Amino acid sequence: MVAAGGWRLLLLAAAERHGRLDEGHWKAVEIAVRAIADRRRQPDAGIRELSDRLWTHSRLIRVTGLRAVAAAAPRRPLADTCTALADTLLDAVERTCLHPDGHWQRTPDDPSVDAALLLPGVRGAQPATDPRTRATLAACRREPADDHFLYRFRHDERPLEEAEGAFLLCGFVMALAEHQQGRTVEASRWFERYRGACGGSGLYAEEFDIAQRRLRGNLPQAFVHAVLRETAARLGE
Repeated sequence: MVAAGGWRLLLLAAAERHGRLDEGHWKAVEIAVRAIADRRRQPDAGIRELSDRLWTHSRLIRVTGLRAVAAAAPRRPLADTCTALADTLLDAVERTCLHPDGHWQRTPDDPSVDAALLLPGVRGAQPATDPRTRATLAACRREPADDHFLYRFRHDERPLEEAEGAFLLCGFVMALAEHQQGRTVEASRWFERYRGACGGSGLYAEEFDIAQRRLRGNLPQAFVHAVLRETAARLGE
């Protein structure tokens, strides 16, 4: 639940930007903010549904949601609370989860990189120019990527494609991250590589097996279709 709080706040902030939140909805925002404050030191299963740990992505996405709420309603008293809590959370994450190379690492005791760590930067946890955002993008290009296919993370010493398929959601997020840095050609390369990784029906699953050229996992995968549309819109601007 704690990890989901940041995503809930992002959704509620988007609703506020479109004038869709009433006072009842703002009570839900207040409850979510309070839950993040009260449980910020608790481990969770993360975005990957893994074992309970202090996942860096979960902690950073809470920062993202808090900043989004503060920006969407700057005149509300809650905005100052959200900003202060976001700063506190970010400071704590930086003390424990910033790799010596400058990129975000998976957990305080796992120095590897995870493609999920691109999401907070794309969604606004830090500015696009932040060195940590850029270093995390560079680390994702180096480590869990191969021939413009991006994997969630490196499981072990096996080649990436032997552990699991390329994660389609991650590939489109990579395109968004490159676009955010002004690297439009590189963003288009990622987008086109993944745009073709669909089935004959035009639907996308969770993963793509690059060796057998086939889809893996749940089909259709709604999140993949959503970020495909977002990436297409961004690149078309």
